[in-house]
Amino acid sequence: MVSGRVIEGDNLAVLSTIDDATIDLIYVDPPFNTGRSQVRSASTSRRTTPGKGRVTGFAGHSYERVRTTLMSYDDQFEDYWSFLEPRLIEAWRVLAQHGTLYVHLDYREAHYAKVLLDALFGRASFLNEIIWAYDYGAKPRNRWPAKHDTILVYVKDPDNYVFNVDAIEREPYMAPGLVTAEKAERGKLPTDVWWHTIVSPTGNEKTGYPTQKPEGILRRIVQASSNPGDTVLDFFAGSGTTGAVAHALGRNYILVDSNPEALEVMRARFTDAETTFVRVPFGA
Repeated sequence: MVSGRVIEGDNLAVLSTIDDATIDLIYVDPPFNTGRSQVRSASTSRRTTPGKGRVTGFAGHSYERVRTTLMSYDDQFEDYWSFLEPRLIEAWRVLAQHGTLYVHLDYREAHYAKVLLDALFGRASFLNEIIWAYDYGAKPRNRWPAKHDTILVYVKDPDNYVFNVDAIEREPYMAPGLVTAEKAERGKLPTDVWWHTIVSPTGNEKTGYPTQKPEGILRRIVQASSNPGDTVLDFFAGSGTTGAVAHALGRNYILVDSNPEALEVMRARFTDAETTFVRVPFGA
């Protein structure tokens, strides 16, 4: 039987309590850096010389130079990355050797984050840039409407990671007349561009949480990059979609959030699941 934990607390503090290399799959959908004020921890980590209590890095020593160069272009991004960086370093620590990390961002941050993640984790660990495209919401008339998110995918070990190609739900061909009837009936494997609607405001999936992501997106991720019985971590859990999908697919899950609204939604969402709710006091 699968089990789940929903942990209320600062995700950086919670991550520090998780043992090394014990998580099979991590998906994170951090708050996007839209320029609005957000309450954030001031904690930060930087590459430095090896020593006790210091981050020595994962793939060489160029990260600090890359980081400094990028920060000189965008002060807002420096603040955002100072918030996100130590959490991603912890994510890499707790990720199993065969594990995969999915980082869900929007167009404001994806280009900066890709360069920094390459420098932090090593370009060899980069697996995919997934574009989630949708067509809903306001459409400005003075520029091309922004209707996609970016999901950056990194593996801990480029020579040993989980990718269950046969478990991924197939999708219809866009031009079924160009393939055989057998192929058209079977459908095709998704590419790195995922056309998928957002959560319908009137659909059964809707929880009322403002940044809820559709189960179809998380289902594809969990199917591809984990096995039944594995443990999935989401430390920006929000509405808990990662946990709901993991539970449905027979995976264990750990969800972390500090937002009272998110915790309320997850308590309502996981009434029938084998889920334990835990609170980690801030500063613990």
